[in-house]
Amino acid sequence: MKRKLLAALAATAALTATASHAEITVGVSLGTTGPGSSLGVPYKNAFQLLPKTLGGEPVKYIILDDESKPDNAAKNARKFVTEDKVDAIMGSNGVPSAVAMTAVAAESQTPMVALTPVPPLAPDRLKWTFVVPQPTELMMSAVAEQLKARGAKTVGFIGFSDTWGDLVYNAITSLEKSGGYKVVTNERFARADTSVTGQVLKVMAANPDAVVVGGSGSPAATPHIALVERGFKGPIYHNHGTVNQAFIQTGKKSVEGAVAPTGALIVAEELPDSFATKAVSLDFVKRYEAMFGAGSRNAFAGYSYDGVALLNAAVPAALKIAKPGTPEFRAALRDALENVKNVIGTHGVYNMSPANHNGLDERGRVLVRVQDGAWRLVK
Repeated sequence: MKRKLLAALAATAALTATASHAEITVGVSLGTTGPGSSLGVPYKNAFQLLPKTLGGEPVKYIILDDESKPDNAAKNARKFVTEDKVDAIMGSNGVPSAVAMTAVAAESQTPMVALTPVPPLAPDRLKWTFVVPQPTELMMSAVAEQLKARGAKTVGFIGFSDTWGDLVYNAITSLEKSGGYKVVTNERFARADTSVTGQVLKVMAANPDAVVVGGSGSPAATPHIALVERGFKGPIYHNHGTVNQAFIQTGKKSVEGAVAPTGALIVAEELPDSFATKAVSLDFVKRYEAMFGAGSRNAFAGYSYDGVALLNAAVPAALKIAKPGTPEFRAALRDALENVKNVIGTHGVYNMSPANHNGLDERGRVLVRVQDGAWRLVK
């Protein structure tokens, strides 16, 4: 009898241990090849620096390349939820790809951490999607303030012929009144285009006081180079999708003086000690550059870090309700993400709510300029 009792207790203990240490699975789709690879590779690199646990429980990340193609991102997301039975999905590094993934997240009722800004979503998609990067209008408002300070009255726009180009264009035009300017062109180009001569000539024909580029990564250098080569002397502004070393390596001397909004980690050392995210940003930069080389820091790796920080903050509450690998856990994780508070990331301080699935404020942005081949803080 005593042996049977001990065996039963041992079995119960084993089951309890298994239940308390159930592995959490996260599916991550990134464009590590294709036109978005200059962003996708840093996003992926960050996962080498992340803890092996979420909320104290072991975690497995399944990372797939979507080749910077929205259809592939959607296929990856569907594989995650149907075959891998993930507890959450993350991705991608291109807005069209991330938008494609939100449909799968909503349909499967799986919480999604979007690693790029997304346009306004239908309520069913918004319910399951949480956005890590700063909202485009929040970031471009810093550009609008600069345009006003410079006295710019007319602004030319050239951007991607996709959702990201739309987001930047809509943001900069929505800020016309507060910025005291008028956007006078809306030229577009594909991410893979190697020449934008026709579009740039149209921008210059409008004789704007400044130009805003709605691109990202190294392809954003293409119109900037063309503007400089054709003698444009006014300021050229970009957005937070442009701030990486690949942009500078592509544009070289031509992109000196480019201005863009970004998160604090890019210029962490130049920020005052009182800046909310400085300590977190400095720690991440130190570890990232130790692994990937001096000067390799970039905003996009920071978004991966912050996305995982949000999951880490939400998991303990979800674990109180259900086990990973179940619909109940996914629903509880969604609810917990919606209520995380004061999560300090590399890019800002996150305070989510049912009405705000991003949760960042002005602490999530600074302005930077390309100076002597590096991004430096605009003071």
